[in-house]
Amino acid sequence: MIPIRFNPLIHERSFCFQNQGNNLQDSDFSIIDFSGPRTMSRNLSKLSGRQGMENNLFARLGDPAMKGSNASEYSDRLAREFLIGKANIHGAMTFYDLPSPDGQGKKVYVCNGSACLCAGTQPRLIGEMKNHFKDDEIGAMTCLGRCFENSAFQYKGKNYSNRSPEEIARIIESGDSVKSEFPVNALGSERPGNTCPGGSICPGNTPRKDDATTNKVRNEFLGTPVLTTEYGLDTQGASLRDALKRDPKEILQEIKDSGIRGRGGAGYPMGMKWESCRNSQSDSKFILCNADEGDPGAYSDRYLLERRPHLVLFGMIIGGFCIGAKRGILYIRAEYPESVIGMEKAIAELRDDGLMGKNIAGSGFDFEITVIEGQGSYICGEETALIDSIEGQRPEPRTRPPFPTEQGLFQKPTVVNNVETLANVPFIMENGGSAYRKLGTETSTGTKLICVDGYFNRPGIHEVEMGTPLSGIVNELAGGFKGPVKALHIGGPLGGLVPVPLLDRLTLDFESFAEHGFVLGHASMVSIPENFPMMEYLGHLFSFAAHESCGKCFPCRLGTYRGLEMFEKAKAGEYRINGHLLDDLLHTLETGSLCAHGSGIAVPIRSALKYFEGELSRYITDDPSEKPM
Repeated sequence: MIPIRFNPLIHERSFCFQNQGNNLQDSDFSIIDFSGPRTMSRNLSKLSGRQGMENNLFARLGDPAMKGSNASEYSDRLAREFLIGKANIHGAMTFYDLPSPDGQGKKVYVCNGSACLCAGTQPRLIGEMKNHFKDDEIGAMTCLGRCFENSAFQYKGKNYSNRSPEEIARIIESGDSVKSEFPVNALGSERPGNTCPGGSICPGNTPRKDDATTNKVRNEFLGTPVLTTEYGLDTQGASLRDALKRDPKEILQEIKDSGIRGRGGAGYPMGMKWESCRNSQSDSKFILCNADEGDPGAYSDRYLLERRPHLVLFGMIIGGFCIGAKRGILYIRAEYPESVIGMEKAIAELRDDGLMGKNIAGSGFDFEITVIEGQGSYICGEETALIDSIEGQRPEPRTRPPFPTEQGLFQKPTVVNNVETLANVPFIMENGGSAYRKLGTETSTGTKLICVDGYFNRPGIHEVEMGTPLSGIVNELAGGFKGPVKALHIGGPLGGLVPVPLLDRLTLDFESFAEHGFVLGHASMVSIPENFPMMEYLGHLFSFAAHESCGKCFPCRLGTYRGLEMFEKAKAGEYRINGHLLDDLLHTLETGSLCAHGSGIAVPIRSALKYFEGELSRYITDDPSEKPM
């Protein structure tokens, strides 16, 4: 049985009002209201906001300094300091994987993401780890962004993959440098094949000839690179200085003219989001970069954070200038420790170059970026749950309206954009919105980064124009599969399971995927081998969904666990799943869940039922009178 994040009694009606050195004034009590749960959340938001980002409650929840101390005493101390109820602090601390009681005492974490599961590498890796650690010292993390190699694990704040037993022993005994290789296949300075930025061959990979076929693929599918071209800081800095000389209204118009849509999920127009926040009246605003790339199989955000950090930072700065925000927050998942280090280094470089802080490049515009490291929770990828997380609350999706652009972080107007979305902004500023719109299709403009796993002959990052035929990406650009594959899971755990014969009918854009009942998402591609049981994969998805449910709404909290029970029992031969009952369960998840986490898990399940009926018929029946297996 897996742990479920049930909602504790967090809406207690008593707060600690004793003055603990916070210089609390009588007028401050006017913000406190006790009229209902949602109001309580707003109160918590304002109380957390009183400290600002300089003393962030969420960062304190996972403070390494607390390790080894009594968790109860530590949470009580935070409650007194932030004037927030003890139950609220306890509810937040126990929600996340890392600071929770179950997360304590772990010395190594083994990836349990979808790509590593299908590759079959992790049982051997776990066995190897047991030669060095006790069972209760081995934890799990869902996707470390090394899907192009698999055998991924994290040790002492560093991620590794594809290591031999001898290398693992050396890492554990004396430490080892991390190979931050990224097989990148894109036009520009990084030539096709398994290469690192700058054209160098990644360690462990074999160079491939740039033959006529590869040239054809480059010309036909890649088009103009936006994100994989290597830019120097001098060039980017000059573009930023030019952008800050423009009227913010002109910048907004360029973004709207580009037609760019969000690259992390629903594909919402970026220009509309920026405009809404710009039009909201407030004394302060925020722009958040959602780098909580939790979709197993996706590592495009990690690539940008570690190899193109200035694109992301410049996108945030320009966005802040456009909407009137002086503070940006970069929320990076705990599973990407190298990304945190790299972004902090890049921020320091910008500060040294006069492109961060007060009066950037003499423009009169002040802007600061704070890096926040996640604590292990997939739901934080949902924008309102992300906001709750930064505030130190349990990360639970909020009902809308009001939208974040009206009332977001600390109840202030807030824009939340994905990493890849923001990384496109410098290109738009340099070349114009109309030039960007010429890439891709009429309704899905620009390019898209694609992540393909180690089951492809050319694994790694690919940049293609929107609207590119999926079959061309898979069979030519990515070089096809190393072995028989029956389906691709595209777009993360909430994306569709696309059978290989259907690849010829799909193009890489929002509309084509929606037309066939799929979701583009991050455009990650996890290969499901022909010999991998579909029942095992669907059980894996329900297990993931149940564990990562925030527990706020009953359909998701109970429905995902019920789905896991059904598939585990059927897989064990205890009974056959009633197809009508399963359909009712999926319908309840789709229509009753508060956010896309609950409703989205139905997408891969339904696509599997549709396209792999023959394989699943042994476990699922529409005959209610049929006896259990």
